[in-house]
Amino acid sequence: MSINIAQLLLRAAHVHPQRPALAHGTRLLASYAELAARVGRLAAGLAARLKPGDRVALVMKNCPQYVELMFACWHAGLAVVPINAKLHPKELEFILADSGARLCFATADLYPALAPLAVAGVEEVIDVDGPQYARLFTAEPMPIAPRLADDAAWLFYTSGTTGRPKGVTLTHRNAMAAILNYLSDVDTIAPGDAIIHAAPMSHGSGFYMLPHVARAGVNVVPESGGFDPAEIYALLQAHHGVTMFAAPTMVKRLVDHPGAADTSGLKTIVYGGGPMYLADCKAALRRFGCKLVQIYGQGESPMTITCLDKALHADTAHPRYEQRLASVGHAFTGVEVRVADADDRPLPAGEIREILVRGDTVMAGYWNNPGASAETLRNGWLHTGDVGSMDEDGFLTLKDRSKDVIISGGSNIYPREVEEVLLRHPAVSEVSVVGQADAEWGEIVIAFIVARGQAPDSAELDALCLDNIARFKRPKRYVMIDSLPKNNTGKVLKTRLRELLAAPGDKRFTR
Repeated sequence: MSINIAQLLLRAAHVHPQRPALAHGTRLLASYAELAARVGRLAAGLAARLKPGDRVALVMKNCPQYVELMFACWHAGLAVVPINAKLHPKELEFILADSGARLCFATADLYPALAPLAVAGVEEVIDVDGPQYARLFTAEPMPIAPRLADDAAWLFYTSGTTGRPKGVTLTHRNAMAAILNYLSDVDTIAPGDAIIHAAPMSHGSGFYMLPHVARAGVNVVPESGGFDPAEIYALLQAHHGVTMFAAPTMVKRLVDHPGAADTSGLKTIVYGGGPMYLADCKAALRRFGCKLVQIYGQGESPMTITCLDKALHADTAHPRYEQRLASVGHAFTGVEVRVADADDRPLPAGEIREILVRGDTVMAGYWNNPGASAETLRNGWLHTGDVGSMDEDGFLTLKDRSKDVIISGGSNIYPREVEEVLLRHPAVSEVSVVGQADAEWGEIVIAFIVARGQAPDSAELDALCLDNIARFKRPKRYVMIDSLPKNNTGKVLKTRLRELLAAPGDKRFTR
């Protein structure tokens, strides 16, 4: 079956040529006809250098070029590799090499760090604000390259508990299924409605671009390139029918922002990517009204496992309203979700075990990693690694993350990669990294360390982390401990470590 999601933009340009398509803050940059023309020319420029199926990396902060580059890559039959702009250069090097990207695009602020990287296969790093980028638009627009439904469209890199990032292969079929899920279960979109990309476009916000292009909505990139509550409230005055994807910590900051602001332009806040505390959810409902939708997903099935829609947020008369509000909703249309035993057999309501997912939204596999693909997709089900329970009405509640991922400010941090860096210090004998609840960030990173002789200096540990991993992954605190609690097989009991953090009066932090 032939599917190329670039057709979404072409259709919008044919049906709604004069509708606004792309804005930078309050400034309109392009109509749908203009955006489609630019994308066609950019695709031709890319196709002159690359062949269908090649990968193109985007190491960019949120900017208008993100939209046209992603659609130009698909138009030319290429796969995009959007990469977290906050990663350390060593982490970027690995992803560029593993994905086999032939071109890399960067925003001006990131270009100086990327240009010197010597990654085999990467022919050029291009500054999207520079002359090399402008020269890609000189060719005549090309027709959309045909693609098969199971051809790769997006490689999403997500670290695993092994500490090595894995490339989630998302196909044109996956993307189309996710779009249909959004329009059927999350929200309606009218032509001219807007989406504000305040969360990283390399992650969820970039994926939500797709249904908005499909329905001729306006993609609005804040001038700051990120999330600033005052800027968001100002943009709500300039645009209408506004949707935004936000981590729970972002929602809380919007609620806590001082001063009264008109939110009549706000239509929907889709939140996910971390735990939303019940009190924070209720405060957001009081502040914005019934405009919240929660989604549960992961890179392997992006944004499309379960949904708690607006109507369920508003159903205060239901006898289990608070229980439902604390859940992540029920399965998306066409997606099967079960809580299963070790043999993947479904368990009765209330039982707590691993969450499994099946449907057209589930990834094709991990890029060039058949072993991990077979393990994660065994028996035809995506094994999420998350633990939860389902009630008799099909509402799923997350209980724990068995992979121990820490979600800080909406970004995933995997303890193993932090632990491996800290173990390089000669004074660190053992280390275990856990997350601790934090009012501002959702969670912060805490490292428990068993010293080899004299306790290591926290400044040295900080410097070691900053030399090897992104700043946001660096532990906020280091705890010196005589020994790590372990079970009889030698596995570190991270639940015990979290209990130690919760104990009152613990003064063993080194900073």
